[in-house]
Amino acid sequence: MNRSLLYVTVLVIATCGLIYELIVGTLASYLLGDSITQFSTVIGVYLFALGIGAWLSGFIDKGVAQRFVEIELAVALAGGISAPFLFATFSSGASFRVALYGMVLVIGTLVGLEIPLLMRLMKEQLQFKDLVSRVLTFDYLGSLFASLLFPIVLVPRLGLVRTSLVFGLVNALVGLWSTWLLEPLLGSVTRLRIKAVLVSVLLLVGIAMADQMTSVFEEQLYNDEVVHAQQTPYQRIVVTRSHRGFSLFLNGNLQFSSVDEYRYHEALVHPAFQAAQRRAQVLILGGGDGLAAREALRYGDEVQRVTLVDLDGAMTRLATESSELHELNQGALQNPKVRIINDDAMQWLANITEQFDVVIVDFPDPNNFSLGKLYTTRFYALLKAHLAPGAVAVVQSTSPLFARRSYWCIDTTLRAAGFQTQPYHAWVPSFGEWGYVLASIGPAQARHPLPENLRFLSDDTMPTLFHFPKDMDQVPAEVNRLNNQVLVHYYEEEWRRWN
Repeated sequence: MNRSLLYVTVLVIATCGLIYELIVGTLASYLLGDSITQFSTVIGVYLFALGIGAWLSGFIDKGVAQRFVEIELAVALAGGISAPFLFATFSSGASFRVALYGMVLVIGTLVGLEIPLLMRLMKEQLQFKDLVSRVLTFDYLGSLFASLLFPIVLVPRLGLVRTSLVFGLVNALVGLWSTWLLEPLLGSVTRLRIKAVLVSVLLLVGIAMADQMTSVFEEQLYNDEVVHAQQTPYQRIVVTRSHRGFSLFLNGNLQFSSVDEYRYHEALVHPAFQAAQRRAQVLILGGGDGLAAREALRYGDEVQRVTLVDLDGAMTRLATESSELHELNQGALQNPKVRIINDDAMQWLANITEQFDVVIVDFPDPNNFSLGKLYTTRFYALLKAHLAPGAVAVVQSTSPLFARRSYWCIDTTLRAAGFQTQPYHAWVPSFGEWGYVLASIGPAQARHPLPENLRFLSDDTMPTLFHFPKDMDQVPAEVNRLNNQVLVHYYEEEWRRWN
């Protein structure tokens, strides 16, 4: 047996095994939310399954080389179909969590069988201490390789479905080359090679049909026709169209519907512009669709510069290149007054000295911890340092009706960060009652008229936004801090009741 090729086999096995784990964890966080919970449980079950596989390997006494090749092909098949199988399960309405953890158990158990069997095949060539140290070295190197390759190359370029199928094919090819590598120990290899070729062909067909499969799954997930779907390093962007208009989804969560987005964005932007002393320097955090920028630009010469900070460059490019989005945002992101920065808002705020007159915080809801950090006292303290005298900020703050404690947690957190707040809400048919919070360092009151040609807000309706009925009135809530992220727990608990 060629020792170097055996080490390469260990490297490939380790890489593929971790890739499958990352695929399942990522897919679970996309579909179920709360990424820390999903990754934590997936990793825990996967490691447990590795232990089961290692234990079961002790019961294989005969035909170790043949069993190794067969297990390699089983890993290829199970890991390769993991993403399409789980997408299909979720879109069909079947018991997704059972399928999810069942798949993790199967893949983890099979991967847990591989390395012990391979070590037994190599034991005649190396002393025990060298065998363990070298095999584990290549095992850990494979894990490092996978952890770097997955977010940087695989997810943004291949997507989850194609990535799982490609690495399934890699596993199948490892099984095929093992029939030559281990031929002296296998005896008859024809049947094994036929199996390896059949699995490889099946996965190649899957790779060729990956886009069609993804389209079918997404058509089932969304009520309307999917006209654009894109995987970026940060999120899944999907645009759907119906006879009423079109909608934008990020990681499966509705961001707006073109039918009624004007209600959301007018309510988001104009109360802050009314209350700010000046409107020359405007900062928009999030809002990569350009719709908040559209509303800010209604103020003409009063607005000198709009700085829009959105993490995902693919989103801001789509907002300029998509004819539908470009028409809806009225070309706002191509306006010479608008400066687009694709960066993490928290890091960007920590590294600048600029101050702003109006700040629009339009992040997605805090349904995971990476978003929850943008609703903490730490983030709001950074934001406060960049408010000019008399400046006003506004934070989109989820629904005070469906997620009441989450909403008031945001208000409580802003006050804990030293802001004076004015909570308010508006009815947006696509979302229901939706909440916002005005935040300022000193008292803020309406001092400017609304721009003309608004479709929703008027001088008469504006005061009504600040009145809360009893079922949305303030409730006690903890302060959301980086070290507890209580808001994410509130949000998950409250929205689960409505889904």
